Amino acid sequence: MCIPGMVTPVLWLLVTELLMSESFSQRAGDRLHMCPGVCICASDLMSCVSRSLSLVPPGLPATATSLDLSHNNLHRLQDNWLAQLPRLHTLRVGHNRIHHISTAAFHNASQLAHLDLSSNKLHTVEKHFFQELINLQELLLYNNQIVRVDSEALHRLSNVRKVYLSWNQLTDFPFSALQEGSLPQLKIMDISSNRLSSIPVDKVTALPQTIKNGLYLHNNPFMCDCTLYNMFLHWENNGFNSVHDFREEHTCLALRQPKAILRFLKHRKMFENCTLPYGLINMADDSFRGVVGEPLMISCNTSLQDAQTTYQWISPNRELIMYTNSVNKTFKLYSNGSLEIRKVQKEHSGVYTCLAKNKRLMRNESREVNVTVHYEKHDAEGFNTGLTTLLGCVVSLVLVLMYLYLTPCRCWCRPAQAPSLPNECSAQSSILTATPPCNEDTGRKASSGKHVVFLEPVKDSQNGKIRLAVSEEFPEIKNPKILQLKTDSDSTSSIFSDTSITQ
Repeated sequence: MCIPGMVTPVLWLLVTELLMSESFSQRAGDRLHMCPGVCICASDLMSCVSRSLSLVPPGLPATATSLDLSHNNLHRLQDNWLAQLPRLHTLRVGHNRIHHISTAAFHNASQLAHLDLSSNKLHTVEKHFFQELINLQELLLYNNQIVRVDSEALHRLSNVRKVYLSWNQLTDFPFSALQEGSLPQLKIMDISSNRLSSIPVDKVTALPQTIKNGLYLHNNPFMCDCTLYNMFLHWENNGFNSVHDFREEHTCLALRQPKAILRFLKHRKMFENCTLPYGLINMADDSFRGVVGEPLMISCNTSLQDAQTTYQWISPNRELIMYTNSVNKTFKLYSNGSLEIRKVQKEHSGVYTCLAKNKRLMRNESREVNVTVHYEKHDAEGFNTGLTTLLGCVVSLVLVLMYLYLTPCRCWCRPAQAPSLPNECSAQSSILTATPPCNEDTGRKASSGKHVVFLEPVKDSQNGKIRLAVSEEFPEIKNPKILQLKTDSDSTSSIFSDTSITQ
């Protein structure tokens, strides 16, 4: 047996196998990075926009994390069409004609976080559509023809944060699917611009505050109703973005007339007869006030007052409080749902959420409680009393200074006045003297302490004589020897005049 003759075929077999493996690896690598001719690929991004595609192009590269197939003519999404894209993170198939999604269309697409199905021809949102998308964060379904959303269509989307269903034809919506336990991360649910004529206000008001803050219901043909008006008014008073951002678009139809459109929050006179309790269930939030260092008991006032009802609380710091952990030093949870804060502190202020669950009735309810913590009242009263006393002292001091420096000086402290000059304007001047009379301004400055002699009116004079009316405060002037009057038919003179009278 010739051994060297057998070596040659074995070597040929080894070389052939090596070449085939290298060729296979090269083909696999080429397939991994292959880009369809109608698309544009850049690293892990692939764009097939506006290519008039009626079918998804074959041979999609497995390295793609973003695929854009918008503005084409796609009608269906087939089973397992994304199986060759295990890294896909973002998918855009908006502005197509998609009216059907197969049961396993998103199979093996669990990494998908952003899905755009807007501006298509979808009529319903079925339960099986998004069951595989457990990591989905954003779902765009606006501008379709959706008339119904299955109550379990969003059940598996535990990480979804934003869902857009506006500009569809919804007449009803499963609000019970928005409870905090099923969609804990949900921040925005846009159901605006649909055909909702009414909503279950009791279920909507029972939703967590974080969901109501982003629950957009504007631009729907709601029938004008006090209950709905009070709900939107309550949301506006609480500063919810869903009302604050679209205040003018919250409208209703008066008397069920399509042309009689009223703005809920603008035409308030139309709702003057509406009171808060009218038709309103579970609307006003409870408020509790506590004192630092003292215990505080807050209750969970829900309609599920049953022995089989279980309760949980969520603190403002998003801490879950249950029976199992209610034995700590801060909180204590009772069987009736009441929560005790043993020694309340300032940091315990905020909104607490109570979750009530009843398996027998198959119902869940939530209740929000606002807790405000303050210090003891006497501290504030002492501060206010001290401030009031200080203010009173300052005012009294100002009044004393005004009295001392701004009031007229009394006679005893006034310096002696120099005798007035003969031709000087004097307060003692009268029509009986030759001294020029004072003008109106200076004459009014005579002190109130001076005694004035009044003259009777001229009409009482007889034969040119003037009678002098003497004040009772000058008894010495009553002596006729002191006052001597000369009368003449042409002139009248006073004894106080220093001008001689000549005939």
